[in-house]
Amino acid sequence: MVTGSLPFSGSGRLQGAILLLDEPGLSLHALKQQEFRKTISLLGEDNQIIYSTHSPFMVGSNELDLVRIAEMESREAGTKVHSRLQVDDPRSVFPLQAALGYELAQSMFVQKKNPLCEGVTDMLYLNALNEAAKSAGGPTLRNNPAIIPAGTASKVAYFVTIYTGQKLDVAALLDSDKAGDMAAQQDALVALLPKKAVLRAADFLDHHVDGAELEDLFRQTIAALASTLGWDSTATIAAQPTRPIMDILSREHRNVSKWKLARSFTLWLGENGYGSLPANEAAAWDRLVKAVNRAL
Repeated sequence: MVTGSLPFSGSGRLQGAILLLDEPGLSLHALKQQEFRKTISLLGEDNQIIYSTHSPFMVGSNELDLVRIAEMESREAGTKVHSRLQVDDPRSVFPLQAALGYELAQSMFVQKKNPLCEGVTDMLYLNALNEAAKSAGGPTLRNNPAIIPAGTASKVAYFVTIYTGQKLDVAALLDSDKAGDMAAQQDALVALLPKKAVLRAADFLDHHVDGAELEDLFRQTIAALASTLGWDSTATIAAQPTRPIMDILSREHRNVSKWKLARSFTLWLGENGYGSLPANEAAAWDRLVKAVNRAL
C-alpha cells in the first residue's frame, strides 16, 4: 500500500482539518483519479490530508517526495510505514513504478507526425539515415517526426489505435514478410489508416525479394558490415538476390544479432556519411522518404 502525506487546500469549516482517506479513487476512472488528485491538492492548501492507494494514477510524479510506503510482513510485526522508497518487498513500490512508466509513456505523444515501425532496430536505421541525409542535404522526413517502434508487427495496430485516438498523424511501416502481411490485414489498421499510410518494405526495392525486411533496402552495406562482425555471407547474398538478407545470415551463422548489425550500420553511416551509400540504397531511401512524407 502506498500512502501520501500531502499539503492540500481548503477554507471555512475545513480549514486546519486533518483528513484521512482510504483508497479514495477506487471507483473512479484512471483519468478521473488524476483529476481527483487536483481537487485534493486544492483542499490541502490549509489542511493535512493523508490517503492510502494502490493506484498509480493517485500518485503524481511531482509528489514522490511525499510518498510513504506502508507494508505488513506479518501480523505479529504489524504495519510499518517507511520514510524511504527502498523496502524489503519490491512489490510494494509497484504503484510508483507504474506511475513513472505512465509519465514516460506520455512522452511518446509529443510529436504530431509519427511513423510507426516494427522494431527498435528499424528505428535505429531510420533515425540514422534521416540524420545522415539531413547533414548531406539529401532526402529527409518532413516536420521532424517521431519514429516509434511498436516491438513487433502484431502490435502496430494497437499503436495506431492509440495514436489516432490522440488525434495524431500516423503511418505504419511494415516488413513484407508473413508477420507484416498479417499486421497489414488487421481490422484496426484497415479501418484507421488510408491505404497510402500502410507502407511495406518491398515497395521501396528495385527488385523483388520474397518477404523483404527493412534490412533489404540496404542489403549491400549490411552484407559488408556483417562480414566485419564475423558473419560473412557475401557470396550467398550476391547469388540469391530474391532471398531476405537476414534469412541468409541467420541460417549460415550462429547468434546473428539484428541489434549489432543496426548499431554497426549507425556507426558506419556516422563515420562515412550519407554519400557513401550505394546508389541503389540511396534510391530506396529516397522512395521510402517520399512515401512517408505523403502518408503524413
